Amino acid sequence: MDHFTDLAMFRRMYSLVFRIALLLSLVALLSGCEASLFASLNATDRRAGITTQAGVVFDAEHHLKLDIYRPASATRAPIVVFFYGGSWVRGERAWYRFVGTALASHGVIVVIPDYRKYPQVKMDGFMQDAARAVAWAHDHAGELGGTPDDVFVMGHSAGGQIGALLATDPSWLAPHDLRPDELAGFIGLAGCYDFMPIPANEKDMLGMFGRDAAAQARAQPVRFVRGVEPPMLLLQGNADQEVEPSNAVSLARVLHMHHDDVTLRLYPGVGHNALVFALSRPFHTDAPTLDDVLRFIHAHPMASVR
Repeated sequence: MDHFTDLAMFRRMYSLVFRIALLLSLVALLSGCEASLFASLNATDRRAGITTQAGVVFDAEHHLKLDIYRPASATRAPIVVFFYGGSWVRGERAWYRFVGTALASHGVIVVIPDYRKYPQVKMDGFMQDAARAVAWAHDHAGELGGTPDDVFVMGHSAGGQIGALLATDPSWLAPHDLRPDELAGFIGLAGCYDFMPIPANEKDMLGMFGRDAAAQARAQPVRFVRGVEPPMLLLQGNADQEVEPSNAVSLARVLHMHHDDVTLRLYPGVGHNALVFALSRPFHTDAPTLDDVLRFIHAHPMASVR
């Protein structure tokens, strides 16, 4: 066996051992120790040619900040505002550095904001935070190296619901003189789009979204489709045990009925967290998440062109 064969075998073995270690860390995730898991994941993600700004204040009143990941020489680059998941009750922007670096290494500017969670606020609170973050990205697009008409919204799980509401219900962006159709596109990763009625045992969801049908309907992106939405990419694993794939299928069906530009991708055997973890280096081969996201962004370069 020659030197190069030995080296290749060593790299494969190292990769396997590291993946096993990270998969074991998922046990910690299920036990509520998300910070440890994400720290391990982000420790693998060193990429050259990216500049990072952490802790930029976008809402001083509520002490909300965002992190920015940019290609070092960004010029008129697309911008993605990414909303993380966590059942609307937990999560931190710093955990998702791997999302920012993955996209920035392919020429995309990424803005990852925090938002207030339940029970500190209900739906109106975190939706207002999200709209304010998108407005900030729109207003500062030129300074970031992008353009205001090339701002995408992207979210995973609960963050997908937040992003999808911004892209469908015009009431959230209206206070900032923006409309959903001014977004360059929406990218949903296992988002919650059609989840009525909320089960009686989901106490947190009932608390943040309401107990009656009219209140819950305000949280359903599928209820606001009117045929003037931005282009959408809906990615979903069909092995997802947390967010039913029917959410993505339902939203895609309604968008098709209104002749909107929508692409639905169902990944066989892919689970809820695996869908977003595939944006990281150790798990990038588990699902074609990154390739599909980049393909969508480059196929819909400017909202104004539409």
